[in-house]
Amino acid sequence: MASWDIQPQGVHGQLKVVGAHAEDLGHALTTLLADLREAAGAAGTAVPGSQAATLPYGPVMPGPTLKGPTGASVLSQTSSGPVAAALVAYAAGRSKDFKAMADRCQAAVLGAAKATNEYVQGDLEAAKNAQSAARNVQLDSLKDFGGKQR
Repeated sequence: MASWDIQPQGVHGQLKVVGAHAEDLGHALTTLLADLREAAGAAGTAVPGSQAATLPYGPVMPGPTLKGPTGASVLSQTSSGPVAAALVAYAAGRSKDFKAMADRCQAAVLGAAKATNEYVQGDLEAAKNAQSAARNVQLDSLKDFGGKQR
């Protein structure tokens, strides 16, 4: 590690570019989840016509929503189809991957910034530790440096 030769201005420029791409990734993931939610709602059901929603019979007194043992409303229930269920399962299955992408991007940017700052201050051991924390995606070790926090 003693043979580092870093140009801080170049690192700063690259961090700005990477930060912009990371924000784009965040927007894309947000849009993906919103689109999946919308598609699941519009996917329809395997239940024909008006049977897709079970409405209560007889007079119903307005007031607080009555919940059954599972937490669902006992007065009105909407069916969801297999496509909606598959989209929900996909999003749930990928949520850990989405979080890992965001954490890795954040760790890379914070680690490079912190390591460069320590290098400029002449503390090569702290720079090495920041680089190692970024490699191991140890966000808690890097967040004391600053920048945007989630």
